[in-house]
Amino acid sequence: MAEASVKNQKENAWSMIRLGLILAAYAVVACAMLAVVNSFTAPKIAQNQERKVSAAMQEFFPDNGLTFETINDFTPPVVGAITVDEMYVAKRGNEIVGGAAQVSGPTYDQGTILIGIKTDGTVTGLKFLKLTDSPGFGLKANDSTFKLPNGKTFYGQFEGKNAKSGFTAGENFDAISGATITSVAVSSLINEGTKNILAYFNQKGVAK
Repeated sequence: MAEASVKNQKENAWSMIRLGLILAAYAVVACAMLAVVNSFTAPKIAQNQERKVSAAMQEFFPDNGLTFETINDFTPPVVGAITVDEMYVAKRGNEIVGGAAQVSGPTYDQGTILIGIKTDGTVTGLKFLKLTDSPGFGLKANDSTFKLPNGKTFYGQFEGKNAKSGFTAGENFDAISGATITSVAVSSLINEGTKNILAYFNQKGVAK
C-alpha cells in the first residue's frame, strides 16, 4: 500500500509538471504568434495614423503653399495620465503660422485627439484619432451626425474659439448630455495640447 501511494504521488507530481510544461509551451507559442502578428500590423497602424494626421493638418491649415513638420526641439511635460504624443508645425516658407498637438489620455475609456491652433491661439480644428468610449454616450463626441443644441458637432464647436484661457464645460463649450465625463476629459486633452503648442510659439517668438 505504501509503495502504491508513493507511486501515485510521483505520477501526480509528474502529471502536474507535464501540465505546467504544456501550458508554458502554449504561452511561448502564443507570445511568438502575437509578436509575428504585431510585426505585420504595427507598421500598417502607424501608416494609417500618419495618413490621418496628414489629412487633418490639411483641414486645419488649408492654405496652399504650407508645409508641415514634426516638432523635435520641444519636449512637453507629462501631466498625470495625459501625454502629448507628437507636436507639428505649419509653415509658410520659414514663417510659423500654426501648429497641432496629438494628445492621448483617459476619457471615459481612452482617447487620442489632434488639435490645431494658429499662432494667435485660435483653434483651427479638432480631430479624434481614437476614441473607445461608450456607444450612444461618449462616442457622440466623435459622431458627425450628433448635434448639440447649438447645431454643431461636439468636436466642431471648438473651431474658431481662442484656446489661450483654456476650455471649461458650461463656460466656453457645451458638454454632451449623459456623457459629461467624456466631454470634460476631452477638454483636458485639448487644454494640454494647446498649452504646449502655445508654449512652443512663445519659445519661437511667434505667439500673437
